Amino acid sequence: MTAPSNDDDRSLFTLIGELPDTISSLVRAEIDQIKAEVSYKVKHFGIGSGLVAGAAVVGIFLLFTLIITGIFALALVMPAWAAALTVSGALLLIIVILLWIAYINFKRGAEPLESIDSLKADLDALKGTGDYDRRY
Repeated sequence: MTAPSNDDDRSLFTLIGELPDTISSLVRAEIDQIKAEVSYKVKHFGIGSGLVAGAAVVGIFLLFTLIITGIFALALVMPAWAAALTVSGALLLIIVILLWIAYINFKRGAEPLESIDSLKADLDALKGTGDYDRRY
């Protein structure tokens, strides 16, 4: 009668034979993770850049309205001056909101890649160096 085979009782030669496949699948998984993280960062940098461009366009409109506000103020026409200043204040508020959202997206995109550190730790473990539990 033969003993039931157990997957945990694989021979050393079987484990050594499986090592290249295990390493290549680990490297592929790490590369896929890096691709996903870089894609995430590029997305947020793109959103942030678009919002900064939008804020710049609104800033040009703000400049025009401030010029018109100055003209109306010099002419001492109070209702026109007050209206132009109100429009300038609204445009300034839009610029501040767009720049705040852009800042948040740039901050998200600037977070360090976790996969790079994980890949370095995997390579160190493969070489037998680094910080991990060693048994002698």
